Amino acid sequence: MEKYEVNKVLESFGTKIEDLENALDINYIENRLKELVPIMGDPNFWNDSNHAKKISLESNQLTDKLSRIRAMRNQYEDLLIWLEDAKEGTESWVILEDEIKDLDEKISEFEIEVLLNGEYDQNNAIIELHPGAGGTESMDWCSILMRMYQRYANRKNYKVEILNYLAGEEAGVKSVTLKISGPFAYGNLKSERGVHRLVRISPFDSNKRRHTSFVSCDVAPEILDQTDIEIKDEDIRTDTFQSSGAGGQSVNTTYSAVRITHIPSGIVVSIQNERSQIKNKEAAINILKSKLIQLKLEEKQRELDALKGEKSDIGWGSQIRSYVFQPYQMVKDHRTNYEVGNIQSVMDGEIDGFINAYLKSKAYE
Repeated sequence: MEKYEVNKVLESFGTKIEDLENALDINYIENRLKELVPIMGDPNFWNDSNHAKKISLESNQLTDKLSRIRAMRNQYEDLLIWLEDAKEGTESWVILEDEIKDLDEKISEFEIEVLLNGEYDQNNAIIELHPGAGGTESMDWCSILMRMYQRYANRKNYKVEILNYLAGEEAGVKSVTLKISGPFAYGNLKSERGVHRLVRISPFDSNKRRHTSFVSCDVAPEILDQTDIEIKDEDIRTDTFQSSGAGGQSVNTTYSAVRITHIPSGIVVSIQNERSQIKNKEAAINILKSKLIQLKLEEKQRELDALKGEKSDIGWGSQIRSYVFQPYQMVKDHRTNYEVGNIQSVMDGEIDGFINAYLKSKAYE
């Protein structure tokens, strides 16, 4: 880049950082962190573990935001000083350009996080995958998507737990529930909710015909503070069954796995990752509460859409993305028209482009 171009880029960085500082409300963050110090220092702070976790999470996230925006501001100011001394074509100029690229990536990533300002966006995510009609082919597609989300979580340094897993008879997955833990896990992954469509030549078809398969993906936030959600005993039915792990191997021979059906809503939650039936039931109840909150979020969104005169379509039947393996290779999101030709990278968890495009589209609605 020439010096004029570098000046223009740095000028844009200054504007973006100032916009981010205003959007975050730095003064509010600093004051809120001061308020949290005595709360977290109280000897009885951990008596209410759910409340303590919520406060600790808020403190960690605010501290992280503050330190990152300050670091970007400092890096930007250092670049302004560096520009005065660096000369085009020198080693110092090359380093300057590398630093500019680094700061550009940091600002872009942070801009997306600032868009994640929903009530539960900072929470962990619960993902459920269920294959549609199509037998083994659809169940294999379900296992491929499961791997995609596991790879995505690894890229983001998120933790993945398999809460429930039901293997297909021949191959693939009949259903799976994943808990993905990390900052803004739900805020990022909420964009994945809907139906994912695969078009490929099926490896299970001896005639090598092209098949279309569907898998529904449900995403809900993990709710730490669930004290205001009441589930009546008469509204649920509890069934127990033997646990089985990924690949179909037996986890244990006791009936420790739990399936809870919420009769009023029809929501079904199955958990088998713990060896204790009591712990599995407790985990299932917590996920049921998260799903009930998700229903409230959807209802609120439908009301907002109605006020704006828009047609709401957030049901399970909504096809959000197509993955075409043959006759050409393309992954396309039907909500944003964002598409990628390198299908293997997507299957390896590189889905940030789809997520970011969705978040930006919602921000400008």
